[in-house]
Amino acid sequence: VHEAAAVLAAITRHGGEPVMFAPDKKQAHVIDHTAGAEMDQERNVMKESARIARGAISGLDKLKASDVSGLVVPGGFGAAKNLSDFGFKGAEMEVDPEMSRVLNEFHGSGKPMALCCIAPILAAKVLGKSGVTLTLGNCGPESDWPYQGSIEAAKSFGANMELKNVDEVC
Repeated sequence: VHEAAAVLAAITRHGGEPVMFAPDKKQAHVIDHTAGAEMDQERNVMKESARIARGAISGLDKLKASDVSGLVVPGGFGAAKNLSDFGFKGAEMEVDPEMSRVLNEFHGSGKPMALCCIAPILAAKVLGKSGVTLTLGNCGPESDWPYQGSIEAAKSFGANMELKNVDEVC
């Protein structure tokens, strides 16, 4: 939620008009964040994305690189559990087929892509063999870099990894 809101604010503050897309499918699971426990509920990824974005949203199958200036993918559990299953399977992950299509299309078009937090693991899996350069943060104390294990997973997919701090990009 935090990353999605920050991305939307940054785009609009710089004069852009964000358009939002999400897969129209069931969420992997629903978490009660007050207790950290899974709930016995089903929710739709696109409907939850619209709730977070507080705006119109289209199915990911409608996203075409030719229709927009670039691609921004917020990270978090949405990327790790709904756009892929990395949050469940680690390096044995699969990426949602529509997300794979989108990443391939944007990469092929040369349009800019920004993937936040854990979302670069999607590009590593889909585009790693083409020699893409990504960052998933840095290495160091687990308290500072709790998901640094994802860097090794991305390398195993063929991605070139740059170690960066939270205020850096590659």
